[in-house]
Amino acid sequence: MADEIEHELSLPWMARLDHLEHRMWLEEKDAFILWMGKLSCHRSSLVHNQDILQLALHNFVLRQSIYRMELDVVKGWSETTGLSKMGFGREKTTYSYFAVATSVSLPCNSDIREVVAKSAIIITVADDFFDMEGSLEDLEKLTNAVQRWDGEGLSGHAKTIFKAVVDLVTDFRVKCFKQSGKDIQKILQDIWGETFHSWLMEAKWSRSGGAPSTQEYLDMGMTSIAAHILVLPSSCLASPTTLLHQLCSSPYQPITKLLMVITRLLNDIQSYQKEEKQGKLNFVLLYLKENPKASIEDSINFVQYLLEQLKKEFLKHVLEEPCSLPKPSRRLHLGCLKVFHMFFNSSNRYDSDMDMFHDIQKALVVPPLIPKLKSPMPLPEQLGPKPRVSVTKSLSGQFSLERFPRKSFVGCQMPSHSGPANRWEKMYKLSSFKLCFA
Repeated sequence: MADEIEHELSLPWMARLDHLEHRMWLEEKDAFILWMGKLSCHRSSLVHNQDILQLALHNFVLRQSIYRMELDVVKGWSETTGLSKMGFGREKTTYSYFAVATSVSLPCNSDIREVVAKSAIIITVADDFFDMEGSLEDLEKLTNAVQRWDGEGLSGHAKTIFKAVVDLVTDFRVKCFKQSGKDIQKILQDIWGETFHSWLMEAKWSRSGGAPSTQEYLDMGMTSIAAHILVLPSSCLASPTTLLHQLCSSPYQPITKLLMVITRLLNDIQSYQKEEKQGKLNFVLLYLKENPKASIEDSINFVQYLLEQLKKEFLKHVLEEPCSLPKPSRRLHLGCLKVFHMFFNSSNRYDSDMDMFHDIQKALVVPPLIPKLKSPMPLPEQLGPKPRVSVTKSLSGQFSLERFPRKSFVGCQMPSHSGPANRWEKMYKLSSFKLCFA
């Protein structure tokens, strides 16, 4: 029980991955009580309980075996394309696949997990190439090649990255054409083209020593984080009726724009120390330049407040019904945000070589350790008349939208209450962000 309480208090729901949560429930929770609501419960028999646990265990182990096979395929692709042998930056093939496989409990097929994992690998390698390896001339050539969709004149690492992008887009184009009969290559090229352009602009800012405004940086940074590349193409496979041009309309759907901004800020709030040493741009550091009297704690507090407002708006779009965006696509958006939260909850775990080791082992390799069944615990006391319980019908656990603010987040207004925790509200001006996602 103590471990469960520590888990609940230490890890926000947004930072939890579905696959690992399922494992924890198998290993830790009392299996004799099946909760159906706050005031109702049903006790399964010892025999039935054993059957349920056995089925759950078999299901989990089967998923692990599928995930390991898919990871081998992704690793083979990474080696064949040369991305895992670049000799610089971060090699995150396993991290990338682990994140997509464990984040969403949708009946996602291998194609979805594969395209998201491969996209994440390319994004990581290309981002490092723009940050630390390529000359400005190399970066301009690569960006132009992606925007023209013509790799003539490229060599070395730039050529490897371009060929990997083309390979991914070509393969995905065929899958989508078989599914919907639509050719989406031009849309995919545009999405990758704008992302490479954002990496080039940030590289120019960093190397010139220039400091854009926080608004200019965020406009560019929400694209360079590349979260939209992970969720938009995969949404077409998750929901066959969803066409990519509907998701990639200009501007993007509000839920996609919110995801892009939130993931950028989550990254920046845990990476500012490393990026300050590297001379890179970061929202936390740029806010300090615009507010000379602010401290680093003030800047972090501001970003955290901004994140809370944006996440509330994001969840409203995920949960509201009816919605023009199919539920599988919204679930993929939510899964992507949970992955970023997991990587950047209290530190930058994505850049660490060992922080994720135990989670990856539990998710992909080690079977759940289910304790021996215990004697049934007494049912909790129930106040008032006993509710009728149906064994064959579970109660709805749908979230109420009234928990979330209905008003769109247009700017950032600080709370009106005063106190030591909000001293920075009075001392420092707010940046005039225009983050309207209505």
